[in-house]
Amino acid sequence: MPARIQQAAFDAGAEANAFAAGLAGAGAIVTFTGIVRGDGGLLALEIEHYPGMTLRAVEAFVDAATLRFSLTDALVIHRHGRLAVGEAIMMVATAAPHRGDAFAAADFLMDWLKSRAPFWKKEIGPSGEAWVAARDSDEDALTRW
Repeated sequence: MPARIQQAAFDAGAEANAFAAGLAGAGAIVTFTGIVRGDGGLLALEIEHYPGMTLRAVEAFVDAATLRFSLTDALVIHRHGRLAVGEAIMMVATAAPHRGDAFAAADFLMDWLKSRAPFWKKEIGPSGEAWVAARDSDEDALTRW
């Protein structure tokens, strides 16, 4: 399964080991796990999405990365719901015959997830709640691809 959208926490180490098990033809595996940062007194992050739409979009990103970078396999896990500082938000894992493609594919997936995945994020802090606006820097990152 190339993508999972879930509320439950996951063990990034166990997911990486499961991803690596039985991969044939991969010379490199790259994993990235995003964590909720406590910047500016942030207490939690609330992530909302439309289930079918979000899963289809993320699967399309994985399919595009797999073709573009000749991946042996790829995985994206993204959480939704209320997440506390220090919790894992998401994980990307890519496997390819060579490290350059595995790293590039992970970077590609992160840029597309940050800019185009249909998730809505609300920051919860000591002074209240605020929706997170799109950032120009995230949009600009897509121009590399």
